[in-house]
Amino acid sequence: MFARLHGELLGALYHLLGNMEDARDALQDSFIKCWRNQDKLPEIENVRAWIFRIAINTGRDHRESAWRRKRQHLAAEEETVVSPHASAEKKVEHAEQLDRMRLAVLELRDEEREVFLLRQNGDMTYDEIAVALDIPSGTVKTRMRMALEKLRTILAPSKADASP
Repeated sequence: MFARLHGELLGALYHLLGNMEDARDALQDSFIKCWRNQDKLPEIENVRAWIFRIAINTGRDHRESAWRRKRQHLAAEEETVVSPHASAEKKVEHAEQLDRMRLAVLELRDEEREVFLLRQNGDMTYDEIAVALDIPSGTVKTRMRMALEKLRTILAPSKADASP
């Protein structure tokens, strides 16, 4: 199950932590924690939510580490690939859009970012997120609504962009 969720977990951790190296470290730590607690699997109703909860909590631990907070994101860590047939202009535009979105997500409060990433990258339902984060479903919906409102505001085209 962990192997099937690898990409989703890595994506969520990348956006939570801000760089791929830390995301991979957190993913590896998450796997170890899941492996060490595999004896609990028979009593777990939603294994996917359980794995995501472990990954998010591990990501939180990594994020709170003072040493990791000081690290800077390196542009060479890009994991998104644009078609080699795309024009240079399209490639630049795509990269700019990704950067804008990444920066906008980083402006969310931690709890909003977690819910947003689990919903978007983890493709989890609100109920699954509630179980994974151990919070009420209504709180998940509120945090998601707040995250979307903030992202719309941050990503809305400015009046300068709209003028010819």
